Amino acid sequence: MVYVLENREIISAKALLQNAFKEIEQQNYNQAEVLTKEAQDIFKTENSNENISICLSMLGFLKYLKNKDNYQKSLNFLNDGLYIANYNNYHPAQLVYELFSGIINLRENNVDLAELQLTKAKYYAVKEDEFGLIDYVIKNLDEIAKLKHQEPSNKRDPLNALVKIGQSVAAETDIDKLIKVIAEAVKEAINADRCTVFLYDKEHDELWSKVALGLDSSELRFPAGKGLAGHTVKTGESINIKDAYNDERFNKEIDKKTGYNTKTILCMPIKNLNQEIIGAFQVLNKVGGYFTPEDEDLLVAIGSSAGIALENAQLFEKQKKMLEEQKIVFDSFIETLAASIDARDKITAGHSTRVKYYSSMIAKAFNLDDKMVEIIEKAATLHDIGKIGIKDSVLQKEGKLTDEEYKHIQEHVAITHNILEKIHMSDDFKLIAEIACAHHEKFDGTGYYRYLSRDDIPFGGRILAVADVFDAITSKRHYRDKMPIHNVINILIKDSDKHFDKSVVDMFLSLRTNQVIKVFLTENKLTIKPEDDEFLSHFTLRDLYNLLEKDADTLTDEENKFINMFNKYYLGQLDD
Repeated sequence: MVYVLENREIISAKALLQNAFKEIEQQNYNQAEVLTKEAQDIFKTENSNENISICLSMLGFLKYLKNKDNYQKSLNFLNDGLYIANYNNYHPAQLVYELFSGIINLRENNVDLAELQLTKAKYYAVKEDEFGLIDYVIKNLDEIAKLKHQEPSNKRDPLNALVKIGQSVAAETDIDKLIKVIAEAVKEAINADRCTVFLYDKEHDELWSKVALGLDSSELRFPAGKGLAGHTVKTGESINIKDAYNDERFNKEIDKKTGYNTKTILCMPIKNLNQEIIGAFQVLNKVGGYFTPEDEDLLVAIGSSAGIALENAQLFEKQKKMLEEQKIVFDSFIETLAASIDARDKITAGHSTRVKYYSSMIAKAFNLDDKMVEIIEKAATLHDIGKIGIKDSVLQKEGKLTDEEYKHIQEHVAITHNILEKIHMSDDFKLIAEIACAHHEKFDGTGYYRYLSRDDIPFGGRILAVADVFDAITSKRHYRDKMPIHNVINILIKDSDKHFDKSVVDMFLSLRTNQVIKVFLTENKLTIKPEDDEFLSHFTLRDLYNLLEKDADTLTDEENKFINMFNKYYLGQLDD
């Protein structure tokens, strides 16, 4: 993934982290800590939470490397880092957490947990290895492979199993993943064939689960009073069955449907911190015998940490849903604000929506992460909200503005900034105001309203500048027709590195013409023919410009077909 939006400060801080990794490899832990803290200070200033999470994991790891007695403090740092990394879904930070946690657990002889974490680290490294850590991951996985080859396979330590389970569930916030982690851990700790973790849905009085190890993973729901798990949840009783088919409480129909042969069953309640029952374990078929009182004791102990982790994950899930609902309200609010401008300015109605589409396509072409694409889209939607403070006589004037009127309409950018900075937004969205009010800045510093230039203009603002001008001169007005597309592209190219950032213009011209045409057509709510869509997808705006620059007599039939088809859609001269 390419993070082209990073400013000089972020880039320099990441360079510090890169050097910190090198110092760790050379066992210069104090210097690595100094570099990491310096990077963290920069990230804090830049409100870069996802990169702060990397620093937290590194500082936790360094605490452990400097003194193994800092084990618990190290875990606290690492877990904080993981929470922020997961919240931002930031793969480099998730990689750093899994790598360093895995190494710590390897040194603590928690080999199975270390292997799980380092395998996750390898997964993230394959997806996105920003700091070149893959060799470090593989080296430690190789060390685990050697250790496991030497270990006796039949050794089982209940205390070690408890520690491993507690650590593996402590920082997991995804409820579906957590259920699977717990079920797998119980299955191994108890030495059973299968384990299912059921959760109690009080609102619907149902038990549900998304895991049945050994079977296809899918959500299972049934009334809370049914089955052995239901009996355990309703009564709080533990059930230890040595011969399932000779116990009347066992439902043989399940085995008939699945083809499984249930022999022994251990069901126990899962309780939260307040000793309220929130679910149940159902463990099947003890390997080599029956479930023992020691297995029951171990499951009770596992249930204590699992219950807290499951309840925390459910609370996190509720918080996520609440944030999603707030986001829906926020999105609706933004769309309403944009619609209010369309209602006042009939001449440019739909302009902000089209600028959003163009800006989004450019941002995605740069491989910006989803969050930044969303920020740019919202900024594009709101970039003209300041026109709400412009006089109707100027805003709705058909024809050329006077110098005084032009100065007045320029005020909309400052008004946009003033409006948006007063709206309470999360840290993630504070950039919206900065991007939205930068769409009239020029790359050479001659724009308005803050006269920014080059890298001082937010990258999203440089994207909006291209999208805004392109839509303005390709949209039909009451007082003029669309500008010929050759002239439009020529303006973008000619004004590169003066009005526009050349890299943004180049990326815009790399867009496929069918994508651009679909935005044109939103003006009249028309659609492109499927066969034309496929044909135009083979050409970019740059291809179009290069062909229009050539002598018409030298063009091939296919090139002429492309130009004519593009202009047909561009000018709205569609067949009936």
